[in-house]
Amino acid sequence: MSQQEFYETVQREEEYMDYMEQSKKLDDLHAAKFKQTYELNVNDKTEQREGLTYLSWAWAWAEFKKIYPRAPYEVVKSDAGLPYFESDAGAMVYTKVYADNVEHEMWLPVMNGANKAMKKEPYTYKTKFGDKSVEAYTMFDINKTIMRCLVKNLAMFGLGLYIYAGDDLPDVEFDVMPLVEKLYACKTLDELKTVYAAVLAECGNNNEAKKAVIAATNTKKAELTKSGEGA
Repeated sequence: MSQQEFYETVQREEEYMDYMEQSKKLDDLHAAKFKQTYELNVNDKTEQREGLTYLSWAWAWAEFKKIYPRAPYEVVKSDAGLPYFESDAGAMVYTKVYADNVEHEMWLPVMNGANKAMKKEPYTYKTKFGDKSVEAYTMFDINKTIMRCLVKNLAMFGLGLYIYAGDDLPDVEFDVMPLVEKLYACKTLDELKTVYAAVLAECGNNNEAKKAVIAATNTKKAELTKSGEGA
């Protein structure tokens, strides 16, 4: 290898290392933002309909823009310029969201209140309770579906994703020690009983936290009982 070839090889390796370092920084940034978005608790902004959970699109977009202020979204249109796509199976809408050089696409069928696909013409289907009818979709139905699709699209960046996983709360790190300290600070069994109910509720669906609270309560209960501290 000539001296010139050696220098060129070293330069390529340095450029590759710089590229890998920048890629890692970018990956770390995306991971941090996904975690931040995913850990947002959206439960008080949702509503239940026909067994499905819906998140307010206006709130979702507002929260998303706080994290990605330059992020735009796109409603995908057909060749005819319509914001939906028709087929014999029904109508489908598509959205795209762009944030920090990442693009995610999402789709959603146009459905009625019973979550049945709506078509260009009304139709009926059979159930064990008799025939059911589905109205033809309107532009109002299309518009609602587009905004629901956008919310689902934002979930690909983490916002409300746990809802689609069937969980009640986002999976975030839970510090149970402050709750345990409240239990250990109780002076009587009656106080312990009241505090126990309160801290257990704070655990939500975190089973590991509940186990720690129960264990601390039993320990404190035994201590108070032994020392004769009653109500």
